[in-house]
Amino acid sequence: MRPAPRVNVSRRTALKAGAGAALAAGGGGALLLGDGIAAADGGSSMRRTADDPSYVIGTGDWGARPPARKVSVSRGTTTKIVVHHTAFSNTTDYSYEAALFLARRIQNLHMDDNGWIDSGQHFTISRGGYVLEGRHRSVKALSHGGFQVVSAHAVGENRRGIGIENDGHYVNDTPPAALLFSLQRLCVTIGTQYGFGADRIFGHWDFNDTQCPGALFYREFPALRRQVAQVLGQSPDEIPERTWPDTYSSSKGGTVEMVQRLLRAYGYELAADGVYGPVTLEAVHTFQRTMGLPAADDGTLDAATWEALTVPVSTGHSGDAVLAVQQMLVRKLHLAQATGSYDAATTAAVAEMQELHGLQATGAMDVATWCATAGGIVREEFTTV
Repeated sequence: MRPAPRVNVSRRTALKAGAGAALAAGGGGALLLGDGIAAADGGSSMRRTADDPSYVIGTGDWGARPPARKVSVSRGTTTKIVVHHTAFSNTTDYSYEAALFLARRIQNLHMDDNGWIDSGQHFTISRGGYVLEGRHRSVKALSHGGFQVVSAHAVGENRRGIGIENDGHYVNDTPPAALLFSLQRLCVTIGTQYGFGADRIFGHWDFNDTQCPGALFYREFPALRRQVAQVLGQSPDEIPERTWPDTYSSSKGGTVEMVQRLLRAYGYELAADGVYGPVTLEAVHTFQRTMGLPAADDGTLDAATWEALTVPVSTGHSGDAVLAVQQMLVRKLHLAQATGSYDAATTAAVAEMQELHGLQATGAMDVATWCATAGGIVREEFTTV
């Protein structure tokens, strides 16, 4: 990895550094709440400045290298936020200088090791709560709100999702309060500028085969969404009853395996390997046609397809539908192993998942629980106190 370049700190950057340091120290009007982070005045200050991304430290301020070639943009396609963790060690250096070094480290890794034209993500948040621009022109795009920079943070989502890298490794640890506050703030800005709500905040593993953003970070998402919705002024009535992950032929991982196992439960012969290949695509299309549902060329599972696929399962059941639940609970560290039998451990794990998402903790799989387990978002998350 090449040495990090020296950076001349401008007055504008220094002012941002001062604000970030106050945030990391617990200042800046931030209070920790029981289920997340919110502004001390109930969010009104954040709401007043939601469309102003001036708190983001730009590529010019952290000493970014120029892109290897011109970055491209996509207009009118942005529909979601995809949250990541860097999987770097959890540093205890929360300083401004550490945040600048982080941004340069990621860019060097992405350009020199991955062969990408620039940093893959749109934005980066340090463990000290500093928000930095990732790929060049991302701040400009956010300020405009009508286009996004085409990125490289999640396969299949690089033209329609804003990628946020969060420094650290969160499989077994929870992010620091300063990072969570800044993530909330950035999600509010993105939602305001691109015109969507807190029900469009997802994790990387909802679309790709990865441990990112980490199981314990992912458990913070319902609280994060509630806080963002409050600041955006979204009432629970404005949240869709269920928002399913828009799985399609570019997707991989646990969500695809869930689809495959549910199709197997309906009698379709295909491997449950988490890869959305031609056999899975044909099975999805056949299922959709059989159910009288529209079949997109890329095999996108819309809400109607997801809900037609799900079946009620509970204690005493066995088979592929049970494995569909269990493999996801194992990935999210709610369950130790997938056995194919809906036993007491599975019932307890499902109840834990339900409680996390504001659902009645019955331990049985209904449609809303399938949605939450698949990586979707349910309205009940926003009504939990």
